Amino acid sequence: MTYVAAADRYAVQPYRRCGRSGLLLPAVSLGLWHNFGDDKPLETQRAVARRAFDLGITHFDLANNYGPPYGAAELNAGRLLREDFAPYRHELIISTKAGWDMWPGPYGDLGSRKYLLASLDASLRRLGLDYVDIFYHHRPDPDTPLEETMSALDAVVRAGKALYVGVSSYSPEHTAEAAVILRRLGTPMLIHQPSYSMFNRWIEGGLLDVLDREGVGCIAFTALAQGLLTDRYLHGVPPDSRAAQGKSLDRESITEDILARVKALNEIAAGRGQTLAQLALAWVLRDARVTSTLIGASSVKQLEDNVAATRRLELSPDEVAEIDKYAVEAGVDLWARARTSTP
Repeated sequence: MTYVAAADRYAVQPYRRCGRSGLLLPAVSLGLWHNFGDDKPLETQRAVARRAFDLGITHFDLANNYGPPYGAAELNAGRLLREDFAPYRHELIISTKAGWDMWPGPYGDLGSRKYLLASLDASLRRLGLDYVDIFYHHRPDPDTPLEETMSALDAVVRAGKALYVGVSSYSPEHTAEAAVILRRLGTPMLIHQPSYSMFNRWIEGGLLDVLDREGVGCIAFTALAQGLLTDRYLHGVPPDSRAAQGKSLDRESITEDILARVKALNEIAAGRGQTLAQLALAWVLRDARVTSTLIGASSVKQLEDNVAATRRLELSPDEVAEIDKYAVEAGVDLWARARTSTP
């Protein structure tokens, strides 16, 4: 059946300005890191993507190696863009990234001009697009000069293959340096994509100040701490969970203390009439310097439940103080090593 978007799609959630740019992003964006590879039915992906747009999610976030296998998420997204969203392309923000390993050999990883330009060309072919709205360098490269990486980002904008550029998992210091280089080249940095959650608060240690000073937006990923900040772990570690299977979460890091904190945060959420996941998303968005937060969704119901967080984003000072008692580092920052590398 031909997809027709909901007429009220722009009345569901707020939109926030991305730094000091002219671009607005939805408070909740859809990440295609999980659930859009070849291990998931295409019709489920289609249902989630359609419902997301109906709920005001105009931003779909990808990377070259999202799958499985690598590239599959872009191929599947490309099919959906062609079959469902072609009439709405001008209403969509499509982003992709390169920086982690994508193909064998010395030219399929990290941050060389060779890799970034070749990767974006391949991403555009998989997506079936002439351009993406945002192209990111996915992680710092300790060996390639930052000037080379940033000049590659500048080049893709000048070639009309991306409208904006950003970085992901860069430290505050490297973000500031990259922003200066890009501004000098004439292509301002639009956005930074860091990991951030109640159990991973590193961006409060300087990055948000840098982004505010440089006029750069922020889109947080893993706001739910790979599922830890949901009802999945309220009664221990389920055998089919990411932690039990060693996928993105270390079973040994989920201690009794962490589980007790999860339960305490869930009680705070319940007192607000929210689920723990909804509270976790609202908490990440409490700071005006955070433009948007990415969610993943394996079903329409999960998507709807998460977007419902935007119905109540305000947090009182007392609520923030109570949350701070339990919102501590919990060993879920898988990207710390990447950003502490020195370009």
